[in-house]
Amino acid sequence: MSDSDASWDAGTLGCGELLMELRFKIAELQSKQVFKVICRDPGAPEEMPSWCRLTGHKLLKQEHPSYWIEKK
Repeated sequence: MSDSDASWDAGTLGCGELLMELRFKIAELQSKQVFKVICRDPGAPEEMPSWCRLTGHKLLKQEHPSYWIEKK
């Protein structure tokens, strides 16, 4: 069984660009689907939870560099 419905390896993409791209990628999912993002940017551990709070998506799990987000 997969731990996500879709995934994206953003590499070392900076959080500004990452969050803009993530917005478009997560829009392709249905509500309650899980999106796994891999981001090696050192700011991601603080930026990803903040982005989820601001957008209403649920951060299910965080193990830098991996983040599992449930679409609202």
